[in-house]
Amino acid sequence: MNKILLLEDDVLFAETLVDFLEESGFGVIHCANGQSALDTTFEQKFDLYLLDIAVPLVDGVTLLRELRESNDTTPTIFLTSHKDKEVLKKSYESGGDDFVTKPFDANELIFRINAILKRTNKINRFSDLLYHDETHKRILYKNTEIELSKKEYDLLLLLMKHSGKTVPKELILNELWSSSQSTSDGAVRVYINRIKQLLPEINIENIRGIGYKLVS
Repeated sequence: MNKILLLEDDVLFAETLVDFLEESGFGVIHCANGQSALDTTFEQKFDLYLLDIAVPLVDGVTLLRELRESNDTTPTIFLTSHKDKEVLKKSYESGGDDFVTKPFDANELIFRINAILKRTNKINRFSDLLYHDETHKRILYKNTEIELSKKEYDLLLLLMKHSGKTVPKELILNELWSSSQSTSDGAVRVYINRIKQLLPEINIENIRGIGYKLVS
């Protein structure tokens, strides 16, 4: 179940929206002001933020800007009655992925939520066993965090982003090492073997002379 944080200061509207989202299969936590929402993001992980802009204490745009500055990349949809182009511009500049203008059709909101989650999960989830928690920069295997070095993390994430496709050795070398660092194909093999040891149920194929492929 995908988990959503809803920031909305109109309590009656929020209750209606929470009911609809839960009926649509989402888990929802509602916050009535920006400070409460900010505190909640430090306590819990969410798959999506739905943020009203004009809310007490910390407005939605400022809230998201603070989250993005702390490397929180959780996809975000703004819910707003604003039609001012400058406000909408700021919502995108703060790191928003989409916005819906009030009043809106609830089914349209669900379509937009599913579209964003589909794009996000395609990158973040390779299988039911392997999941990339982008917010906290970690990779989970069977819901348990894997102890990875920086190079191992970057390499596994690269393979996950290109799952089912061969990742050329040249791309791996360019992504994991700077031009000033000396490396070799042997170094890549060391990290690949280490990942295979950590993930015995995950298949990483050696495409001889070309690169590596993560396959389901």
